[in-house]
Amino acid sequence: MSEMLQGIQADDGTAVAAADIPKAVTAGRLAYADGATQVFTIDGRTTYTEAGGDSSGEWYVDDQGRFCSFWPPSYRACYALRWMVEDRQIVGLRFTGLSDGVTFEGRYE
Repeated sequence: MSEMLQGIQADDGTAVAAADIPKAVTAGRLAYADGATQVFTIDGRTTYTEAGGDSSGEWYVDDQGRFCSFWPPSYRACYALRWMVEDRQIVGLRFTGLSDGVTFEGRYE
């Protein structure tokens, strides 16, 4: 587990508190089931890598405490963010789209 997540107590499926979202997303590279990876930086940038190609975007916590992302030129989405926990260790994050309900999981590498 990343040192950034030390002290965070979570159960599998519990919501990530708004104050913990920056730590949660920047704690390490996330790997997705389809082979894609994503890195979030503390300055609000993100890079999604799929099939050798990179896509750059931005992330932020909105005024309602939700995790949101922006992909130029116009794609914007917000997500419910939940912890993935196995054997009492935080292993990743579940993102569920607030507009479409689609869920995807990212595991820390």
